[in-house]
Amino acid sequence: MFSRSSLRRRSPLWGAVALSVVGSVAVAGCSSAVGQAGVAEGGVLRIGEGMDLVPASIYAGSLTQAAVTGLVYDTLIDYPADSLDPEPHLATAWEVAPDGLSARIDLRDDVTFHDGRPMTSADVEFSIRTYADPQRAGQLARTAALITGYDTSDPHALVLTLSQPTANLLDLLDLVPIIDRNTLTGFETGTSYNGTGAFRFTEWKPGTSITFEANDEYWDGAPKLDGVEIVIVPDAQTRISQLRSGQLDVLLAVSPRDADQLESDPNFRIVDQAGVERTWYVGADVSAPGLNDVRLRQAIAYAVDRDRILEDVYRGHGDVGNLPWPEYSPAYDAGLNSTYTLDQDRARALVAEVGEIPVLPLSYATGSIEAESTAQIIQADLAAVGIETTLVPLDGATSLKNLIGGTFGGLWVYGHTYAQYTPATLPTSAFPFNAYKNTSNFIDADYQRAVETAWRLADPKSDEAEAAYRALNDELLGNAFVIGLHNATGQLATTADLHDFDWSKKAELDLSDAYLGG
Repeated sequence: MFSRSSLRRRSPLWGAVALSVVGSVAVAGCSSAVGQAGVAEGGVLRIGEGMDLVPASIYAGSLTQAAVTGLVYDTLIDYPADSLDPEPHLATAWEVAPDGLSARIDLRDDVTFHDGRPMTSADVEFSIRTYADPQRAGQLARTAALITGYDTSDPHALVLTLSQPTANLLDLLDLVPIIDRNTLTGFETGTSYNGTGAFRFTEWKPGTSITFEANDEYWDGAPKLDGVEIVIVPDAQTRISQLRSGQLDVLLAVSPRDADQLESDPNFRIVDQAGVERTWYVGADVSAPGLNDVRLRQAIAYAVDRDRILEDVYRGHGDVGNLPWPEYSPAYDAGLNSTYTLDQDRARALVAEVGEIPVLPLSYATGSIEAESTAQIIQADLAAVGIETTLVPLDGATSLKNLIGGTFGGLWVYGHTYAQYTPATLPTSAFPFNAYKNTSNFIDADYQRAVETAWRLADPKSDEAEAAYRALNDELLGNAFVIGLHNATGQLATTADLHDFDWSKKAELDLSDAYLGG
């Protein structure tokens, strides 16, 4: 695998003319329709989000964490929104050996950290080694741990040695932020983030805000904005009110109901984040009483009315499906996506086979009308087939802790991502799916074998890979420890004055070209 290209500033996905606004006409190409004469430089962009920064889990991928890493740090490569064809970023070229056991990466030679120190191959090694630490909750930590050797004798290139071939090495290069090896303590505590990105971290006020200033020495050109402020606003409706009143410019997430109302107002835009795939699901902790029986988990899969949840709660935004893969994924299978459809008779028959079933806790995250409404529908659906549940509302921090630690102790409703990457990444990395340690506490030799086969592929798009993905899908559906509801792209709400911004597949905002103007 080899890539080399001339390096130029990435064209933003969002220009002055809407490219992916719900209800707007898509336009061809990626460049802004406003010339430089119409660009208004300066100003501070204010982003509203409900969850505060959690430095200990900066790699975990919550929206706030992703906003911080996207502003302050760069990665080696970038994936475009609608494919898995990598593009250069801090890396100018890369080549993976045919046997998949080594890889060479060439680096830019004009990149400095915010403190002025040049970035070198030693920083890349440090960044990947830090990410590989399982205590840091980096979801591709197992892939990073496959790298057993680093040749950094050339400051602008490095050679990686791997213990086995891996299908998702480039996913790792897209996800790992290149951090400063001299300021790790600040990185761990949230007091100092020294990156190479378009914005410099200035201050975190816990529970209140995180502020950044423009990096005028950015290797890809100085940003047009003066700075960015992430404002922590726990209540979703307060965030909407502050967007409407002009106190905020961007919301990192917006409910479908609010999106419907905002999109009719010319002062705001609702943006579908192409490439940021989210799957909503019911998880089952198999260590909880009753849920160790696969027949009960399959009964739940047949009992849930996915169409009602999608239409009534999410206003039709998304597609019902049992599997998480987007259509461009090599693991996508339209036929298998409808393995479990609403079938109450089949669900009741499975419940009868199981016999006595304890009352199951059903957790959901507070602060989201959608999560609560989904949980209520699922509770009614399960009661209709003889499965009783009790609803357990949890705050966001507790939900994330349970997700990482596998401590829900029953059923839960949640959303996950990472299906937009190479198919091996989801079952080796994402908390709900990791074959060796997952939120469901589901450990199974056949599932592990299917995951290992997909993971060890040197070519993730080969005929061999296609067979491996079929086997993986069969294991996911048959074991039903993650019960898919529907898949959808992420959505942002912005003021109509924001132009020329982009995002990564991880939902990190790229504001290096963004500006505020009429």
